[in-house]
Amino acid sequence: MKLSDVDIIIVPGLNGSGPHHWQSRWEAKLKNAKPIAHADFSLPTRALWVSAIINAVEAATRPVILVAHSIGVASIAHAAPQLGKTVAGAFLVAMSDWNREEVLPGLAHDFAPIPRDPLPFPSMLVASRNDPYCDFEVADDFANCWGSLLMDAGDSGHINADSGHGPWPEGTMIFARFLSGLKS
Repeated sequence: MKLSDVDIIIVPGLNGSGPHHWQSRWEAKLKNAKPIAHADFSLPTRALWVSAIINAVEAATRPVILVAHSIGVASIAHAAPQLGKTVAGAFLVAMSDWNREEVLPGLAHDFAPIPRDPLPFPSMLVASRNDPYCDFEVADDFANCWGSLLMDAGDSGHINADSGHGPWPEGTMIFARFLSGLKS
């Protein structure tokens, strides 16, 4: 699948993607990329985040590629049954394990339990071996349940600007490889 043939929907994580985050950089470079809009990225609520994804997919005029980070991954897992055939694929990066309340104390954990049903579209989950928000084995298990291809990112932290992944050129190459494997 060619980049020019799709609409890319960016699904940020908790607190959104700041200006140095790889998602914000991709959004600025890709004219067909749009972020999900939330009133407050610091207070994730499953119903609001899932409905924002569904609305963005329904508004798309071409096949959709979802690009999610952290809690955005859980949001997609919850939204997946309602997304229909418009979604051509999902590029999922650094999922947060919202099934563990101690990961982000003080926040509502209504994303738990994270669905384990197979995703109805091709997907790739990029996971780090030392992500403080999700153990690699947990990510591996979810990738298996979802039917996602698992990409081992080594010791990359949470794959965000704080872990040194602002531009994230390796991610750009992985994303290109993922897109090239999708059917038009």
